[in-house]
Amino acid sequence: MYDPSHLRTFLAVSQTLSFTQAARRLGLRQSTVSQHVRRLEEATGRRLFTRDTHAVELTEDGEAMLGFARRILAVHEQASAFFTGTRLRGRLRFGASEDFVLTRLPEILEGFRYDHPEVDLELTVELSGTLHEQLAAGKLDLVLAKRRPQDPRGRLVWHDRLVWIGAERLRLDPERPVPLIVFPPPGITRALAMEALERQGRPWRIVCTSTSLNGLVAAARAGLGVMAHSRRLVPPGLAPVPERAGLPELDPVDFVLVHGRRRASAQEAADALAAVILAGGDRLQRRQPG
Repeated sequence: MYDPSHLRTFLAVSQTLSFTQAARRLGLRQSTVSQHVRRLEEATGRRLFTRDTHAVELTEDGEAMLGFARRILAVHEQASAFFTGTRLRGRLRFGASEDFVLTRLPEILEGFRYDHPEVDLELTVELSGTLHEQLAAGKLDLVLAKRRPQDPRGRLVWHDRLVWIGAERLRLDPERPVPLIVFPPPGITRALAMEALERQGRPWRIVCTSTSLNGLVAAARAGLGVMAHSRRLVPPGLAPVPERAGLPELDPVDFVLVHGRRRASAQEAADALAAVILAGGDRLQRRQPG
């Protein structure tokens, strides 16, 4: 009833909220992406997206289709692997940025390990800038991390904007420097936060630095200051800083998958994990239970 290629296109549009970005990710024409979505909507008899010249949004039925599409594609891949007799093997060095510590990435990796038990998966959690450096040095095979939108590296998982977040009770004194909670260099959000404040001519001071997202979140929850963070990944206990605080608008970021040097022993496993992450990209935008 549901063509796997149409489901993959649907997932790409739902994660990027853009027919253009989905077409780039899939290597298709934008007209083909529209055709796939239209055919899937015809098959379901429901509208899956509302769209105009400015925005693309999932309908309630589209939200329901997300879970079905992921499960259908997962079973499709399992069946294909079973009947072709292919079993992935080898050592896969995968790097994920700190942004995903509180998301459902562990569930995605657990499913991958269950489907491919003979792949020796090594996980590195680091700052996005550090992961890109390690990838370039040949120390990693696949990276899930942030980049600036003008950076050509990688395959888009989703595009997002950064927002200022802090404890709900936090009040900023406009006469004093903005208290910043940041990752150390080469953190991308750190650089974007400082660049935005400098463009505005707003003084700032660093009140907390940590390589751990949990460390930054703890400082923010304690009311020490504000931090720049992905709008879709705001940790529990924190909230966007109100516009009346007068903080400058932050530049957007992309979350991407980037392959390293194609080691023969890791290439198939890296491609398989990338496919799983792309199919389940919307799950990365949801927090782990509890």
